[in-house]
Amino acid sequence: MGAETHRAAEGELTRRLGVSDAVLIGLGSMIGAGIFAALAPAADAAGSGLLAALGIAAAVAYCNATSSARLAARYPASGGTYVYGRERLGDFWGYLAGWGFVVGKTASCAAMALTVGSYVWPGQAHAVAVAAVVALTAVNYTGMRKTAWLTRAIVSVVLAVLAAVVVASLTGDGTDASRLEWGADATWNGVLQAAGLLFFAFAGFARIATLGEEVRDPARTIPRAIPLALGIALVVYAAVAIAVLAVLGPGRLAGATAPLADAVRAAGVAWLAPAVRVAAAVAALGSLLALILGVSRTTLAMARDRHLPHALAVVHPRFKVPHRAEVAVGIIVALLVATVDLRGAIGFSSFGVLAYYAIANASAWTLTSDEGRPPKAIPLLGLAGCLLLAFTLPATSVAWGTGVMVLGAAAYGLRRLITSPTA
Repeated sequence: MGAETHRAAEGELTRRLGVSDAVLIGLGSMIGAGIFAALAPAADAAGSGLLAALGIAAAVAYCNATSSARLAARYPASGGTYVYGRERLGDFWGYLAGWGFVVGKTASCAAMALTVGSYVWPGQAHAVAVAAVVALTAVNYTGMRKTAWLTRAIVSVVLAVLAAVVVASLTGDGTDASRLEWGADATWNGVLQAAGLLFFAFAGFARIATLGEEVRDPARTIPRAIPLALGIALVVYAAVAIAVLAVLGPGRLAGATAPLADAVRAAGVAWLAPAVRVAAAVAALGSLLALILGVSRTTLAMARDRHLPHALAVVHPRFKVPHRAEVAVGIIVALLVATVDLRGAIGFSSFGVLAYYAIANASAWTLTSDEGRPPKAIPLLGLAGCLLLAFTLPATSVAWGTGVMVLGAAAYGLRRLITSPTA
């Protein structure tokens, strides 16, 4: 039975998402992961160079977004760079991209679930995290319409609270613009390390590409949705980073466990802190929702090609979602919640995702002008930027990330050896 026959038997996903839905799904992932999780560890690395690190992360993300958008328009199927690498560079590179994405983002799912638990009920963070994973897996299981609606509500609430934080911080008594100046505590190595950590916050636009099979008119929708989501996220990140730095300064920000709540207290508007905590939990829920969505679609694509158990390559006949892949991802994330560390997961995830986008940029480099190739400087800069940021991450993140990628490559080689006709 051929690949197309297999896919027909497994079921196809339904194209339901327009531009606004795709943008909101990307924002739901980026804002939840970035603002409430990445600012403090990035400030610890960059010090007063935090804003420079944000700019570098955004520039690399822009190159990645442009390359991904052009590739997604040409290959509008679930799987993102797993598909692009396979089609443009060969089966191994597609597999390696998918492996890095699934493993890294599964750890991110667990980190976001624990963020929800720590804000909602600190004493029972693990129990709340498991409940959040179960609930959001159930939402994803019932179809994309409900997922898009819930993401829209989450993004609206979070953006409203972040706007209040920015206004309160910049107009409060604790604001000091001198804290935004480059100081002796900032080094270029630290800035690059922080940029790698902050890249974690921009990686949410990948959700749009991995949903290529569920987007209406993908050749038009995806190239519009990805830069829109990225641009909105950058404006939000910059405004919040400036506001929080102006109140706390890089030192206090680096040591904060809840930096936005600390900022509004320092600005003299402590009454806003509970709303910030609620928004943090809601934002993490939005990020977790989008992460489960993206990981399950890449799992579906890899299972279709038998790089993962083929039983996961099934689409629900009624809801038109990869229900087995979603349930499998949900179970694994719920198990990881008991052991994952938030800050370590950010670095580990960043390494995997930077490797993923390095392959995306290499794939975009091979496009011809007739295939919608971006200016060649963009994938070249994106590839170089991804590799540079990946290997300036904290040493533990680099070691774990490299080890996991090598393990994935070994698994691929072993599978090829076992299934080879000459074996």
